[in-house]
Amino acid sequence: MEKLTSKEEEILSYFWEKGPLFVRELLQLQPDPKPHYNTLSTIVRTLEEKGYIGHHPFGNTHQYYAKVDRKAYSIKSLQHVISRYFGNSYRSVVSSLIEEENLSPGELEKLIEEIKEKNTKQ
Repeated sequence: MEKLTSKEEEILSYFWEKGPLFVRELLQLQPDPKPHYNTLSTIVRTLEEKGYIGHHPFGNTHQYYAKVDRKAYSIKSLQHVISRYFGNSYRSVVSSLIEEENLSPGELEKLIEEIKEKNTKQ
């Protein structure tokens, strides 16, 4: 998956939240000042070229829909961050989060219990 700009992510989130949309419907959802229709249409086509959305033709127009769900995108984005900034070390990520968030030993024990429960269910 190609990396998305923040604006592309924002537009993709509308498809996750609302489902299939025409560009004119997407335009109505935009906050003021609204982008120009052609600008929004270009972003949507770029998302389609990158494989994140698809379309169904309706006469002279298209209804677009997300091809990648939010969870899959989130996981892929997290993997990218871990790879790029933490040398693919999940241990470094957890260590950094513990340090930055000042997690207490009790909070860490709770997390460990949650992991154990999840592994037991699998």
